Amino acid sequence: MSQPVPPPGNPFAEGAAPTPYPAAPPPAPARDNVALGLVAALVAALVGAGLYGGLAGAVDREIGYAAVGVGFLVGFAAGKVGGRNPVLPVVSAALSLGAVYLGQLLAISIIFGKELDVSATDMFFEQFDLLMEVWNESKDFMTFVFFALAAFAAFAGSKKASQ
Repeated sequence: MSQPVPPPGNPFAEGAAPTPYPAAPPPAPARDNVALGLVAALVAALVGAGLYGGLAGAVDREIGYAAVGVGFLVGFAAGKVGGRNPVLPVVSAALSLGAVYLGQLLAISIIFGKELDVSATDMFFEQFDLLMEVWNESKDFMTFVFFALAAFAAFAGSKKASQ
């Protein structure tokens, strides 16, 4: 007859002690936060507008691929941080339109600032009515194509990043 008693002594004396369980993986990043996604999209729109305006002002012309890049940057930031909320692609498309518009105004202020030997910030903040007038006179079909490309890229970027 056997008794349910463990054998005497240390059962691990001959070998090493068993390894402990591995540490738990870090928690997943916070997603599906609409407010944080909107803030990320707004920050990306402001950064994209600055880059777009600076690039266009430096080369004295607009670059269509840069407008696509601005739109994708805004949409990607919104989708990556905000998740799959259906509001984010629409808002990021609208913010990308504003970013491209602001970038075009910044480019005009840089170009005219170089020509008139005035700083671009003075041109932008003190002569804003003149910038608006120049933008209205210089807009053409391609201006609206850049807007459409940026909005499409923002919408698609937001959808793709949230997957």
